[in-house]
Amino acid sequence: MSTRPLDGITVVSLEHAIAAPFCTRQLADLGARVIKVERPGSGDFARAYDKQVKGQSSHFVWVNRSKESLTLDLKQPAALAALKTLLKTADVLVQNLAPGAAARMGLTAELLQKDNPRLILCDISGYGNDGPYRDKKAYDLLIQSEAGFLSVTGTPETPSKAGNSIADIAAGMYAYTNVLAALLQREKTGKGSVIDVSMLESLSEWMSFPLYYAYDGADAPPRNGASHATIYPYGPFKAGDGKTVMLGLQNEREWAQFCETVLEKPELAIDERFDKNFKRNERRAELLQIIDACFSKLSSTELIARLEKAQIANAHLNDMAGLWQHDQLKARNRWTEIDTPNGQIPALLPPGLNNSYQYRMDPIPAVGQHTESILGELGIDSATIESMRSSSAI
Repeated sequence: MSTRPLDGITVVSLEHAIAAPFCTRQLADLGARVIKVERPGSGDFARAYDKQVKGQSSHFVWVNRSKESLTLDLKQPAALAALKTLLKTADVLVQNLAPGAAARMGLTAELLQKDNPRLILCDISGYGNDGPYRDKKAYDLLIQSEAGFLSVTGTPETPSKAGNSIADIAAGMYAYTNVLAALLQREKTGKGSVIDVSMLESLSEWMSFPLYYAYDGADAPPRNGASHATIYPYGPFKAGDGKTVMLGLQNEREWAQFCETVLEKPELAIDERFDKNFKRNERRAELLQIIDACFSKLSSTELIARLEKAQIANAHLNDMAGLWQHDQLKARNRWTEIDTPNGQIPALLPPGLNNSYQYRMDPIPAVGQHTESILGELGIDSATIESMRSSSAI
């Protein structure tokens, strides 16, 4: 097997839900050993979100493959001592505990880097490690609200959240890339660093188009459902068979092609009502009547054929069943199988093909599956391990 980029790197994670687990799963994809510290008995509370995947949580199976599960009750001295021993030789500590929880246990850079100067610490929180919102509880939907995401997403009547955990995902991605950068930095300096990732700041970065659009008190992009807020036509349109086709125009050349080949009205391209995007955007209702009159006579297959002929970007409005069966994912061999405590399940390979290594796609762990072996590596004898189990420290 080829060498992976993070082979030999050990990541310890005090994680739950999505943001930190998504970060560390991607580190595991690249070969890192990820030791996931969980509560004895129940484990990460995301394990119990639902039972959609062979009795297991859809959230959990997504972000926890290729990890080892170590159960520790960190309120008990023996368990906390074991964690600190583990961190003396680890490369990275990722945590998204409640604000201040890690510090109260002595898991600070000041203390941990005394024993391990090369240790990288990555804190993921809702609002960051300082400022007036530091101690405020933060969940994905709440951050979507604070970052203005809901204000530009949905219909004119109804602000809507994203259908996935976009704030958690944003924070997990920035934590992941920051850890990779810190590992590169450590190669130059020989020292670890401290990373402070905020969900609010992560999603605010992703909001920068509508943010700048509303620069200096200007109106923000309006909510337009699945249609583009400022470009038209760009969004969902009904074909004559009742199916929805997505299409998008980016420039005046495409508008002319759309008029000639799709609408079969070439004169419309130079119609003064519609010859610039801002005019089309202002006259959406009027233009929609013209488009609907054409599309209502075509099946979705015929409409897509015209769009393809005109080289106009288009897409099917897929549901989850459609995505499971997507021809392009199959053609590029993007699916593999991974093991779980309840049997094998399909899993998407991580985005990005690299011809020098294969991603790690190892099993999802049961709660505490690796506890005894990890504690044994730390030199803790079997009698002590049994005592810790008896006291529910593990």
